[in-house]
Amino acid sequence: MNSFSDIRALIDEIVKFRDARDWAQFHDPKNMAISLQLEASEVLELFQWTKDNQIKPGKTGEVADELADVFYWLLLLAEHYDIDLVKALSEKMKKNEAKYPVDKAKGTSAKYTEL
Repeated sequence: MNSFSDIRALIDEIVKFRDARDWAQFHDPKNMAISLQLEASEVLELFQWTKDNQIKPGKTGEVADELADVFYWLLLLAEHYDIDLVKALSEKMKKNEAKYPVDKAKGTSAKYTEL
């Protein structure tokens, strides 16, 4: 199985779950984007008030759950727009390579417009 097949299988599983509950009626692009952002915020919440920017011991399962929620909405939104995420990421990485050439970007957090 290649990466696209794996992602397609996950999308199919999510759509089956959603459709069995008749939730597609609520999953317009705006609401899916809001849900994606809310779930990403829940990942961030696990790091709130932590020392040394580390989650508390034993919270890895919670991080996994929240990342899975983010992934769920990301896949469902991509499915809505018929976006091949593997291809989209590959193309975006090529753009990033051009924006952040190693000789200028290595070791710096500067935005590409400041390199």
